[in-house]
Amino acid sequence: MSKQNEVLQVVLLGNPNTGKSSLFNALVGGKQQVGNYPGATIEKFQGRCWQDDIEVVITDLPGLYSLVPGSPDEQVAVDVLLDPASDDSTDVIVCVLDASNLTRNLYLTTQVLELKIPAVVALNMMDIAESSNLSIDVEGLERQLGVPVLVTHGNRKQGISELRQAMVSRATTSSVCIELDEEIEQGVAELTADRSVPEQSLVRRQFLNALATETAIEAELSPVVSKCKRQLRERNCRSIAAEPTARYAWINSTVASLVTGTSQNHIRDRWLDRLLIHPLSGSLIFLMMLVLLFQAVFTWAAPAMDLISAGFSWLGGGVESIVPAGIFQSLLVDGVIAGIGGVVIFLPQILILFFFIGLLEDFGYMARAAYLMDNMMSRVGLSGKSFIPLLSSFACAIPGIMAARAIENRNDRMATMLIAPLMSCSARLPVYILLTAACIPEKRILGGWLSQQAVVLFSMYLLGMVVAVAVAWILKKTILRGETPVFVMELPGFKIPSVMVVLRKMSQQGKEFVKQAGTLILACTVLIWALAYFPQNDEARLQIESEMPELVRLQTQIASDAQANRQVQPQQQQRLDALQVEYETRVAGLHLRQSYLGQAGQAIEPLVRPLGWDWKIGVAVLASFPAREVVVGTMGVIYNLGAEADESSQGLRNQLRSAHWDDDPEKPVYTIPVALSIMVFFALCAQCVSTLAVLKKETQSWRWPLFTFVYMTVLAYAAAWVTFVIVSRVAS
Repeated sequence: MSKQNEVLQVVLLGNPNTGKSSLFNALVGGKQQVGNYPGATIEKFQGRCWQDDIEVVITDLPGLYSLVPGSPDEQVAVDVLLDPASDDSTDVIVCVLDASNLTRNLYLTTQVLELKIPAVVALNMMDIAESSNLSIDVEGLERQLGVPVLVTHGNRKQGISELRQAMVSRATTSSVCIELDEEIEQGVAELTADRSVPEQSLVRRQFLNALATETAIEAELSPVVSKCKRQLRERNCRSIAAEPTARYAWINSTVASLVTGTSQNHIRDRWLDRLLIHPLSGSLIFLMMLVLLFQAVFTWAAPAMDLISAGFSWLGGGVESIVPAGIFQSLLVDGVIAGIGGVVIFLPQILILFFFIGLLEDFGYMARAAYLMDNMMSRVGLSGKSFIPLLSSFACAIPGIMAARAIENRNDRMATMLIAPLMSCSARLPVYILLTAACIPEKRILGGWLSQQAVVLFSMYLLGMVVAVAVAWILKKTILRGETPVFVMELPGFKIPSVMVVLRKMSQQGKEFVKQAGTLILACTVLIWALAYFPQNDEARLQIESEMPELVRLQTQIASDAQANRQVQPQQQQRLDALQVEYETRVAGLHLRQSYLGQAGQAIEPLVRPLGWDWKIGVAVLASFPAREVVVGTMGVIYNLGAEADESSQGLRNQLRSAHWDDDPEKPVYTIPVALSIMVFFALCAQCVSTLAVLKKETQSWRWPLFTFVYMTVLAYAAAWVTFVIVSRVAS
């Protein structure tokens, strides 16, 4: 092939964990760029190299097992190959094979070769195959496939120059076309009559994909597909199994004639599988993995998150010292910097989660974990693959939702994402701790072995899990109706994870989150800031000054002493500093109550009063929309303790205990029924714009975030009302 003075478009295609990423890096070196596929948020990696004066643009497609797409990543790869109208149509395909597992890898390769696009096969990981006592007839494989087959070692950069040369001058169109059932071949012939060879190959692939899915992807295919499915049913053949049955028969025969030796890795893998998927030992190991994963995301991320928080606090303080007080300073500090900080602070959890998931996936363990959990998850209509995303959501729903993209079945993936926010994330914990410590008696139960406060805290986490199970069951019976998919997963071989590949995936997920979710989170944070900042007036300061005569007296006295060059007493200065802090916090509290946000809280008081809440709680709930963790700080401002108050502040706890209704000074606000009502609401509500933003990114639609916000808010309100009513009656 020669494309002098032209750009050669090459795609790198293969199963996951075949060393494709290492091969891509070796081919393009550092000359690569990252972008999004058209109409998708999934990132694509492209690089350029030159060979024989030809510029070669190489695109690293997402890993997939078949041209019948089961996940968004796989759909992107298939779209690239099956879209002949694309501006960057494919000139050459490089099929990357794991030499130690030819049977699995050749399934996708034979599908690709039937597209009649010039191709080259890169037989990668030959060193692993040889170390496993396997011998492969490379020349025989080349004859069987009808395209050049080159041995490569991506991580060692061996065979790279030969592969570049083959892409430019040796790539050929294969004659491989595996014959399927008679009914299928008749259907293909009917559709491809009077078409060119490339069009015939494309239609054949579309026809096979339509047979393996619920509906045909092209209107003209529908009658032929329906007819073929009916004919196969009459022979008691499943249309979804027709292609795999014929294809694997050809592959097994080919591999048997080309590969000699017994894989030592296969013996090792069987021994490990007996340990890892055994009901007892497998469950114990899985539990240990979950504890490690949960500990990593929930605890190990804390120092980095604290450092980020401190860094943004330092940045905010620096801006305050430079920019004069006023609306611009407040916008920068409380709006922009706080908004960016609210995005970046999630990064440690996301990066740690995907690092561990990447390691376990590259090692080959994640498929075993999904197999273990499938029996339990199938009872609510989900598959075992839903478990890890849901578990991750206990730390933060954001990485949990992002992890759900690995679920092939669309309805399972959607249901998992829609219930992930019901898991009690770490941002809810401060609310639980504050209200439990302030309102729940520190009473011991079960003979003193258990604390009543601990039971309440645990019940909030249990509530989210129970409700999530119920919601998943309802979703799979209604809007996401469909049979629970048969759990079919080929267990990949075990191998030492590639840290570079894992780090690349981890950084990809982190950049994706910041880029896609960051703008929406920042916009919502600025909006809440504006509602809490305006309208501005001097009445709040004048009112507080009238209530603090000692402050005015000390200010006047110290100013007079300074004018007369008299030394200010240290006790007086310390007292003035304390009064000024109290003054600013009280002004902030009064201003918040008079702001648009405060007015909105007072306006919705009739709506929240049935829950036992006053308008101040309503303000805290409204302010928590960008992020739940601001609830405690908002309460600190409302009760004149400052935004620095946290869940461990004894002053804030005392303020909650002593708070009374404005229209009934004898009636306390925060009782046990009210505290439980608030906690139940926050356990089930969707007060997190970050989660909704990521949900929008993953579903490519506003429909599902809006649906999630509405159903969770209604559910939270109803559950909070029921809790308040029942506990109030029991308490009385």
